[in-house]
Amino acid sequence: MASIPQTPQGRSIPELFGDLIGDFGALLRSEARLARAETSEKFNQLTASLGMVIVGAVMLIPALVILLQAIVDALVNGGLDPVPAALLVGGIVVLLGLALLVLGLRRFSPERFVPHRTIEQLERDAEVAKRQMRSVP
Repeated sequence: MASIPQTPQGRSIPELFGDLIGDFGALLRSEARLARAETSEKFNQLTASLGMVIVGAVMLIPALVILLQAIVDALVNGGLDPVPAALLVGGIVVLLGLALLVLGLRRFSPERFVPHRTIEQLERDAEVAKRQMRSVP
């Protein structure tokens, strides 16, 4: 009966391979925990930022309306009829608002919410696992 080859440390190849598989499983579980933690962190940052944006917008809307009405009143006091003054101010504000909306939507890139550290770590781990698999006789 043939004996199982032993490594210099006195462990068999199947034992080493079993350890490698077990370690790789533990590594994957660890990386999954890291991915969950990083995703949770990014989500918390997003919700906090979104909350501040909403509160800020709600507070700015009445102030903006008052300022725009003051501009319309100034134009009327300058000799412009009320309707054209309101249309002029409203048209300018609509154009500015649309420009800001488009710019803001472009910055809401999904790329900003990708867990980059986790992906990089998984790529490094995969490379290590490949090297270890190649080194097993």
